Amino acid sequence: MKENKPGWKELPIGTIIPEAGNALQFKTGDWRSNKPIWDKEKCTSCLICFIYCPDSAIIIKDEKMIGIDLDYCKGCGICELECPVNAIKMEIERR
Repeated sequence: MKENKPGWKELPIGTIIPEAGNALQFKTGDWRSNKPIWDKEKCTSCLICFIYCPDSAIIIKDEKMIGIDLDYCKGCGICELECPVNAIKMEIERR
């Protein structure tokens, strides 16, 4: 039976989450103020963005990049910085 756990917005300030391996239970993408825009045509699937992404938000299938998981991307911009062909650009998130 799956336990219904609170989202990050319901946790009290200063809460510690002692359970290892629970990151997939908390969609942290809405922390983002900048959003990555991926240009599929420019992308060479070198996967350097995947290597450097601290949120594991780069979606890979059959050894090729197929997108960015915005449920978990926090908009840090490391992917844009590391992309050797400028296939990822950060833009201000409009909500």
